Amino acid sequence: MVDVTKRTPIWYQGGVASALAACCTHPLDLLKVHLQTQQGARIRGTQIAVNIVRTQGVLALYNGLSASIGRQLTYSMTRFAFYDVMKPIVVKDGNPTMLQKMVIASCGGFVGGVVGTPCDMINVRMQNDIKLPKELRRNYKHVFDGLYQVFTKEGFLTLFSGVGMASSRAVLITNGQIAFYDQIKEMLLGTSSFNDTIYTHFTASFIAGAVATGITQPVDVMKTRLMNAKPGEYRNVWHCVVETGKHGPLSFFKGFVPAFVRLGPQTILTWIFKEQLRMRYGKNPK
Repeated sequence: MVDVTKRTPIWYQGGVASALAACCTHPLDLLKVHLQTQQGARIRGTQIAVNIVRTQGVLALYNGLSASIGRQLTYSMTRFAFYDVMKPIVVKDGNPTMLQKMVIASCGGFVGGVVGTPCDMINVRMQNDIKLPKELRRNYKHVFDGLYQVFTKEGFLTLFSGVGMASSRAVLITNGQIAFYDQIKEMLLGTSSFNDTIYTHFTASFIAGAVATGITQPVDVMKTRLMNAKPGEYRNVWHCVVETGKHGPLSFFKGFVPAFVRLGPQTILTWIFKEQLRMRYGKNPK
């Protein structure tokens, strides 16, 4: 009888798990984008949610869902696949150190950030569309329509607007979500109180989600602003930083609570789904 806890993940399972989690947390992601892109007087996330539902219906909370799923199947699949494939190659015997885990996660996150930027940009634009006047809305039908319109109307390079911020954030969040989760889970399993069960997966992912939110929020705000910017609004990343900073240091943490509320469940659900996929359909130990 095979011990399912000894099974190892298959490269695509992280992307599938992330896409499933995104379907559950997308409304929270939408509210986060709205909070990060608002100018002037601050409006609470609950007020934004109520206004969206009241004026456009509940389904408006799922604007950009196709782009969110597309992002997970590019960005998250790449970073999880890189980590899962490279980890046993880097360390053939025994467990890697925390530093080795962070190096692998950083490389995977950087590549994933670049690969996922086009879908990420469409995701941000589609989510932000509903708060714009009708004459200014982009009205992308779905992720593929958005990618096509940007490519034909704005050029190929526009698809990678904010790629520097996206890849930088991806490095940080992959360390928080993957390297820290791996390390925390390893530490928990080293005690007598935890086994390789859903309770352990929940505990480790909850802590990892908190870490990931804390280290990525300022970069996430910059990424969102750059991706949603009008042509010429920001000359470069530094100009975006300066303009945002004019509203005070807390401007870099706009949407922090919704970001944690969104990233926490996203991280927890991703790992619960991924661990279940690993134990049910992963590779059996040799």
